[in-house]
Amino acid sequence: MYWPKLNTQKIKFKIFEALSKNANYRSENILGLPGTFLDTEVFYDGEPFLKDAPFLSTLIANPNHIGCHTLETDHEEIFSGTQEIEKDLIRICAEEIFKAERHGYDGYVASGGTEANIEALWIYRNYFEQEKGARLHEIAVVYSQDTHYSIPKATNLLGIDSVVFNVHEKTREVDIVDLENKLNDALFYGKKYFVAVLNLSTTLFGSVDDIGKIAGLLKFRQVDYKIHVDAAFGGFIYPFTNADSNFTFANPEINSISVDGHKMMQAPYGTGIFLIRKNYMKYVCTEEAAYVPGMDYTLCGSRSGANAICLWMIIHAHGSVGWTVKMNELLQKTNEVCKALDAMGVKYYHNPYVNIIAIKSEYITPHLAKQFYLVPDTHDGEAKWYKIVMMPHVKQEVIDNFLSQLAQSVKIG
Repeated sequence: MYWPKLNTQKIKFKIFEALSKNANYRSENILGLPGTFLDTEVFYDGEPFLKDAPFLSTLIANPNHIGCHTLETDHEEIFSGTQEIEKDLIRICAEEIFKAERHGYDGYVASGGTEANIEALWIYRNYFEQEKGARLHEIAVVYSQDTHYSIPKATNLLGIDSVVFNVHEKTREVDIVDLENKLNDALFYGKKYFVAVLNLSTTLFGSVDDIGKIAGLLKFRQVDYKIHVDAAFGGFIYPFTNADSNFTFANPEINSISVDGHKMMQAPYGTGIFLIRKNYMKYVCTEEAAYVPGMDYTLCGSRSGANAICLWMIIHAHGSVGWTVKMNELLQKTNEVCKALDAMGVKYYHNPYVNIIAIKSEYITPHLAKQFYLVPDTHDGEAKWYKIVMMPHVKQEVIDNFLSQLAQSVKIG
């Protein structure tokens, strides 16, 4: 895993060079496109500081990155400069972080993990229908009770049934007996094709699904399946804190991965990444988009090139070495909080490679939860867990204050 750290001047040069390769709405004879630069009544492009602000300059230039630029198809040449930056970003994520074979993947910058998850299920539904002759009622999506709500949202949109299995309360590990029973029921009722969604850090707990157990059961039952990894939270921390991670494309079980840039990478909201092995994007080609060079393969269609530029800048501002250090520093802070919780006798769940701690609700007073914006496992009924997340903005004095008040409430309780 290696990509270089670039200094500010080099990053600026690369982005402005890419913008110079894009067509310019102000100086060129562009009549046929419905897009334009940002409204100058609100966003004036003559500000002197913009020459040192590549991301803001890209926002104002407003490049459209519609389509999937890793495919060997035509592309909208008018934005070719910044599209190349997006391709390099996808290359780093696929090859460097998730160990894909060179050019053995496709992907694009999506609006977030939700869109990327829906894109994956959309692809696999169409794959099973087109390649295996599957009927819609024969396809099911398999996922745990801790899985992000974007997956049931996707099944609802796509008309696919769900197989939701339980996890063990304390360890958040797959209840393999429950999964086997649910799978048997699904097979009995005519399900033949399965999309298994595995979590690389669940939203609430930071738990990671056991890919060996789940894939092993699917293989044992000799069912036709594909595995998608929801790494929306864990994708930019887990590979850097766990050198032995098997959540990569080097694992033949994994076919696609979604990652959020607006979580650990601190990019603006609306910045996600979808990655999939080569030769699968074709199953969602929207041929009706004939006016788009290369047509469209994405759920969102038009999308801002600025989001891709921002993420590329962040990645290169740190480099792989710097990012590894940053993620491990967050993990060290998380581990220190766990030690303090152990000393108090507070029960919690923590995956050793993720910066999330889920604390049993019996230790958290309503005042404490409100004061520190703790997130419960449910707002509908009585919460069982509250989570804390060790993000870059969390200062040591905030941690100390929280632990001090928690210790006081535990002592009183």
